[in-house]
Amino acid sequence: MSLKFAKMHGLGNDFVVIDARTEPVLMTEALARAIADRKTGIGCDQLILIGTSDRADVGMRIFNQDGGEVEACGNATRCVPLFVGRDVSIETKAGLLRAGRSGDLVSVDMGEPRFGWDEIPLAYAMDTLAMPASWDDLPSPAAVNVGNPHIVFFLDDRAAVDMAKLGPLIEHDPLFPARVNVNFAQMLDTNHVGLTVWERGVGFTRACGTGACATAVAAIRRKLASGPVRVSLEGGDLLIDWAPGAHIMMTGPATHVFDGQIDLAELSL
Repeated sequence: MSLKFAKMHGLGNDFVVIDARTEPVLMTEALARAIADRKTGIGCDQLILIGTSDRADVGMRIFNQDGGEVEACGNATRCVPLFVGRDVSIETKAGLLRAGRSGDLVSVDMGEPRFGWDEIPLAYAMDTLAMPASWDDLPSPAAVNVGNPHIVFFLDDRAAVDMAKLGPLIEHDPLFPARVNVNFAQMLDTNHVGLTVWERGVGFTRACGTGACATAVAAIRRKLASGPVRVSLEGGDLLIDWAPGAHIMMTGPATHVFDGQIDLAELSL
């Protein structure tokens, strides 16, 4: 069996996007992992399935590089209007999202953030704005769920922190029963944040849309910034706007790189 696909990215966070609206695809963890493999498959951070929905224009399923299915991906959501060819409502495991193009940029309504310890989720009750937990000499983090779980550290100097060691250690800490995305943030200027993200099931990524949203929300809650917040990642900048009680609005670029076709029988499953 062969599958047509599009290769897309948002700020270098790259995706294989498959249209399952007319021909359903039985996606398994092993198949998603094989397609995402950069040596023996197509290669991507996430595999995206665009399907039908009874509640929205399209449905979106998201599989990380390790094959695990996750709830949300902000950068992938920005790619959906380019893939479909129009502004769309999107059903995801995180809820209904809306994405629309404006020139070269795409804006997404990411919904409301959640802050309850059981909504992150954490293993037990605690304050999520200044968590009484830390690792090595990291400062007290904030936790936010923006469709998927995030923890945010605000650092004086990201370069002084061993993020390669701490990222996987924190991701798999028993405090996070669903694991967690780890954000290492640094205030660069008023309403401007530098960000490095260790993504759950992926590792370091050039950009993470939900990470940018979680970090901007945490910065605003801690009164380190006020919206809109410019978040600078390795792949480029995102603009995040949020006020308490409101939805998060994320704006940034999305790119359609090429279309292709893959023979599934040739994959190493």
